[in-house]
Amino acid sequence: MDENKLSSISKAATDEQIGEFWDSHDFTDFDTDAPDVKFEVACTVPIEVELFTAIEQQAHKHGVQVETLINLWLQQKLADQLQQVVA
Repeated sequence: MDENKLSSISKAATDEQIGEFWDSHDFTDFDTDAPDVKFEVACTVPIEVELFTAIEQQAHKHGVQVETLINLWLQQKLADQLQQVVA
């Protein structure tokens, strides 16, 4: 950090001082005019290369993105499993 510039909240002059400040403070104490943000949590699951290649081919065949096809298939499988539990 530029030594002549202070952090807006902590008034710290170095990255180390900023870290020390946030180690002992909570952002919510300073959250007066910060806008709410929307975000999406994504997760990754390792898939075997051969399986992924086959899924890519199916997605291309159906004209959809791989992510769309995988989500659709997982939703269908979960719905099937839930119906079996109810039955």
